[in-house]
Amino acid sequence: MCGIAGILHRDGSPPDPDRLVRMTRTLTHRGPDDEGYYVHGRLWSPEPGRHASLAETQGPAPLPPADDAPPASRLHDFTTSRFHDSPLPTPHSLLSTPHSPLPPIALGHRRLSIIDLHAGRQPLTNEDGTVWVVFNGEIYNFQELRAELMGRGHVFRTRTDTEVIVHAYEEWGTGAVQRFRGMFAIALWDGRKSRLWLVRDRLGKKPLYYADLGGRLYFASEIKAILAALGTTPEVDETALCDYLSLQYIPAPKTIYRDIRKLPPGHEAVVSASGLTVRSYWDLSFEPTVQARSQEDLADALYGLLQEAVRLRLISDVPLGAFLSGGVDSSAVVALMAAASSEPVTTNTIAFDVDDYDEAPFARRVARLFRTDHHEFRVTPECLPVIDTLAWHYDEPFADPSAVPTYYVSKMARRVVTVALSGDGGDENFAGYSRYRFDVAEDRARRFVPRILRRGILEPLAGLFPRRPDVPRFLRAGTVLANVARDPADAYFASMSGMPEEDKNRLLNGDCRKALNGYRTVDLFRDLYRKAPARDHLSRLQYIDFKTYLCEDILTKVDRASMAVSLEVRCPILDHVFVEFAAGLPWRLKLNGLQGKHIFRKALRRCVPPEVLDRKKKGFAVPVGAWFRGELKEHARSLVVEGEGTRRFLDSGVAAAMWDEHQENRRDRSMELWTILMLNAWANRFLASPT
Repeated sequence: MCGIAGILHRDGSPPDPDRLVRMTRTLTHRGPDDEGYYVHGRLWSPEPGRHASLAETQGPAPLPPADDAPPASRLHDFTTSRFHDSPLPTPHSLLSTPHSPLPPIALGHRRLSIIDLHAGRQPLTNEDGTVWVVFNGEIYNFQELRAELMGRGHVFRTRTDTEVIVHAYEEWGTGAVQRFRGMFAIALWDGRKSRLWLVRDRLGKKPLYYADLGGRLYFASEIKAILAALGTTPEVDETALCDYLSLQYIPAPKTIYRDIRKLPPGHEAVVSASGLTVRSYWDLSFEPTVQARSQEDLADALYGLLQEAVRLRLISDVPLGAFLSGGVDSSAVVALMAAASSEPVTTNTIAFDVDDYDEAPFARRVARLFRTDHHEFRVTPECLPVIDTLAWHYDEPFADPSAVPTYYVSKMARRVVTVALSGDGGDENFAGYSRYRFDVAEDRARRFVPRILRRGILEPLAGLFPRRPDVPRFLRAGTVLANVARDPADAYFASMSGMPEEDKNRLLNGDCRKALNGYRTVDLFRDLYRKAPARDHLSRLQYIDFKTYLCEDILTKVDRASMAVSLEVRCPILDHVFVEFAAGLPWRLKLNGLQGKHIFRKALRRCVPPEVLDRKKKGFAVPVGAWFRGELKEHARSLVVEGEGTRRFLDSGVAAAMWDEHQENRRDRSMELWTILMLNAWANRFLASPT
């Protein structure tokens, strides 16, 4: 796992090496073990007089404390890092000469060493120095690809998956990405064609950002590296802020800044002197593809695919463990890891003082069952000073409260392992969230009522019922009636929104509402629902989640929280081969009556006991509502009402009214308040003027 950065000047002029170093060293937490640079046509060192070779190098920089993220006003002030001892072979032809034009590309890399610890340094090149790559992630089928490429005459100098990318590109061009099975963000420079190839994995596990400004392209694993290159703060995109207030994250390709973009999952960008082209290379189809077979046969196939996905993710030259919540998905991953390993699996879990949110007892039972080396960390309100650290690492507003325990479980795991497997993806693949059950039921009701009656009768009737988000959804008559009255995509958007539209419109100040010029976030859901390659309502909802919530919330949360402490996280349930097979299953095998994950549970009975498979789902929730009324009260109010984000973008009177409603128990405003709080934590970090 690594951090990558780079600069491309489309006018042909050579990039500034110092700017690249600033960008790359901003990512030291993603790769504390090593750094490398390709500048001016050769491997390059920031140390004076040492640009031709990395043969004379020193020891690695120490891992910085996880909570010691530099403040926004010190974006460029980072401790000098140094290189490892072992040199990367450097062909003589790579060294630039006074007679050869300098290439317009500069590549930087920070390395977290996982595979081939001594020879896996990046940037890495082919034999004649015409192709260079920096890469973040893992190609799990690299050994199979390496054997195939060697059979085609390619010569390898390392055992790394990085070198497989180089030779795969030589053999298949940009089509090589179709052969990669893994999580990745790749930047590859083709000197023969003078073009840069940027590509991101299918599901969005690894991030990649870029800014194309005046013919100069900057790209990096995190936004802060691009900010380090620019030296100024770009303008905020009000439509992205609007999206954030509804969804608690910012969907691709937007970021909070107008001039910085995300490369969407399953997309590639080709950049040359003629411009930048972004295109999709993969999409997830929910069209039925699995031929008629018994449920037992399908369960066998699912189980075999998951076994393979876990096995592929156990390849590592460093200690490896797992996150364990005690739920179905993480328990299945741990069970398969235990079956494949001769040593006890190292497991890590989070506990809460509030019983309704605490899954630690279930995790302990699973740990005992599979005889793991189990570790537990208790999250309390005293842990919440980490909010400022999270604001630094997420780079833009991000309001999933479970980022707090994810950070702490990652920090705890990093003490004993360098790689951890997680159970993310089971709910999205197999309709495990309760919201799927409710939305499918509401859609059935919707089909029996003509649209004119839904809008003319049900919608006004829904407004007569008080909004009670603190009671179960099936008891909220107003919510059910309102969703039945809406069109399908609008209803699901309402289900996924942490802040109702009417509240968001009141909360935004006049300048922001004017800048939006009629923009509405719901149009994103409408577009995805309409174009989803699916025949049924549930599959269309799953498609929306794969394109929004999964990649922009769940996977973003895990990547930033884990990489903040230099931990690699792997997600076998999101192996794209497994995901494609699951997507092709009939929807009724996923949501069977009131039970989600029906076929998945049937498959997992081969390795997970019934008491785990059949217990009621708790979910990875955080007791922020109680914290706002308790230990976090004093600190949180000032951050919600008086923060930089409130001052610039929101109506402070409305924010204060929401705070009072929550404190007086008139309405549960925990999600809205957390959204405002994290907006302000980000704005205080990145927008406030240094004092």
